[in-house]
Amino acid sequence: MRNQFSVKCWLRYIEFKQGAPKPRLNQLYERALKLLPCSYKLWYRYLKARRAQVKHRCVTDPAYEDVNNCHERAFVFMHKMPRLWLDYCQFLMDQGRVTHTRRTFDRALRALPITQHSRIWPLYLRFLRSHPLPETAVRGYRRFLKLSPESAEEYIEYLKSSDRLDEAAQRLATVVNDERFVSKAGKSNYQLWHELCDLISQNPDKVQSLNVDAIIRGGLTRFTDQLGKLWCSLADYYIRSGHFEKARDVYEEAIRTVMTVRDFTQVFDSYAQFEESMIAAKMETASELGREEEDDVDLELRLARFEQLISRRPLLLNSVLLRQNPHHVHEWHKRVALHQGRPREIINTYTEAVQTVDPFKATGKPHTLWVAFAKFYEDNGQLDDARIILEKATKVNFKQVDDLASVWCQCGELELRHENYDEALRLLRKATALPARRAEYFDGSEPVQNRVYKSLKVWSMLADLEESLGTFQSTKAVYDRILDLRIATPQIVINYAMFLEEHKYFEESFKAYERGISLFKWPNVSDIWSTYLTKFIARYGGRKLERARDLFEQALDGCPPKYAKTLYLLYAQLEEEWGLARHAMAVYDRATRAVEPAQQYDMFNIYIKRAAEIYGVTHTRGIYQKAIEVPASRGP
Repeated sequence: MRNQFSVKCWLRYIEFKQGAPKPRLNQLYERALKLLPCSYKLWYRYLKARRAQVKHRCVTDPAYEDVNNCHERAFVFMHKMPRLWLDYCQFLMDQGRVTHTRRTFDRALRALPITQHSRIWPLYLRFLRSHPLPETAVRGYRRFLKLSPESAEEYIEYLKSSDRLDEAAQRLATVVNDERFVSKAGKSNYQLWHELCDLISQNPDKVQSLNVDAIIRGGLTRFTDQLGKLWCSLADYYIRSGHFEKARDVYEEAIRTVMTVRDFTQVFDSYAQFEESMIAAKMETASELGREEEDDVDLELRLARFEQLISRRPLLLNSVLLRQNPHHVHEWHKRVALHQGRPREIINTYTEAVQTVDPFKATGKPHTLWVAFAKFYEDNGQLDDARIILEKATKVNFKQVDDLASVWCQCGELELRHENYDEALRLLRKATALPARRAEYFDGSEPVQNRVYKSLKVWSMLADLEESLGTFQSTKAVYDRILDLRIATPQIVINYAMFLEEHKYFEESFKAYERGISLFKWPNVSDIWSTYLTKFIARYGGRKLERARDLFEQALDGCPPKYAKTLYLLYAQLEEEWGLARHAMAVYDRATRAVEPAQQYDMFNIYIKRAAEIYGVTHTRGIYQKAIEVPASRGP
């Protein structure tokens, strides 16, 4: 060979000699490597050829040892070449030489720079997992995690598969507490935590180095949206450990602390299943021992405990809802209903409710708790206690004036039910008395006690009581006060006027109507005007015609077209019966223009009919002409 130090020349020569016998080919490689011992290409091809030559031989054949020695000679010069190390390690793995293979992997890791270790470890770990040598594999994985801590999940899975659960739990706990850890499998921190809880709770006899109780309780503070599962895991740990009473304590603590119905359902179902399994196990034991189940006191105790648990469920669920929102009035009422037949518990519940519910945060009407509390005492014949409760309720700073007004009304109702009429009047007069510091009804900055004097609910009840129990003057004074405070409704005004009319104070009655009219605008004043005008006509007829006309003109001034028809017909009827026919026709004529377009057709028909009856048919021609000129009056 002309250039014996040229790698290319040797490679071409070897390529040319590929068909030569294997010993001859090996001899060529040896000659080349003797001259060029640092050639990676020559070593790589030579070693590959040597491995291929023994591929189909038995691993005990001495030829394998020759190939191994050849690799060892190569690493004198090629110890920095990871590809050669990988091929050699794979070759040794195929031979099944465990110790030799492990030591070769270790030599490779020592020989190669740290940046190339990542190429060796996957094959090394596969080798470790392929043999039932957990101690060796564990030591290898521990070294690997120093290089690649993000691969901790792989190690944990191996530990689980090899039943080394204690160390698996330790590693998993370390991963969960490492905020920088990112799962290669895409698992969230909660999923990893849940795996840890399942692992330690289901294997209490194999996980000894961790404080399981502390770990799971730590999760309760971190993952508040998964409390049910975590509580069940903690209880499951104690059940599997044989600490049944401790498990029961955990369940009881859980159902008293969870905040959602979902978590409660998970815990309660698990608790009930636990009790059922305990009863089933006890019955099976008794059957095996040949004892009668009826004579087993412990079994009876367990059955009673299970029945009590089931009966407590509605109350426990109600407690969960109240923990979510302690100001939910309806749930407090439901809680009282659940204690039906147990007076002491009912009193305690009402007491807790009125002390807990903040009127400004309440969902529902907080005054109903006070009222129901008082009603409970009343139903049980304790009137003095009922009065004390309602008296306390009147001093509560409710959010709405209507709540306090309802309390005062209930005070009156209580006395009325027991025929204490004077006391009922006294209470309502007290409620409507002017406070030392007056405030507007809707002024939220003032307490409701300073605003309840403007509550129409209280005044209406007082007016009803005064009409029934008081004198004419006291009743009139109440109605006058309502009008002075400008809190009357149209119905209150009408009631006042009717009251005066019943007592023959007709002019006072009409003044009441007029005072009411001054308080309202259209359309709210519609009923007052209709009643006022009807009563005035019924009282005076045609004796005070001009005054009646003035009233009608006042009513029609500003009256919306929607409400004009009734007033115009009443006005026209007045003129027909007590006034002049031409005035009546003028009113009908005005009405056809004042009402809504949809009512003009009916209005013209009435106008024409009345004109024909009063003046004859010939007088209706002009009216028909006007009606035709108005499109809306042509009818359907």
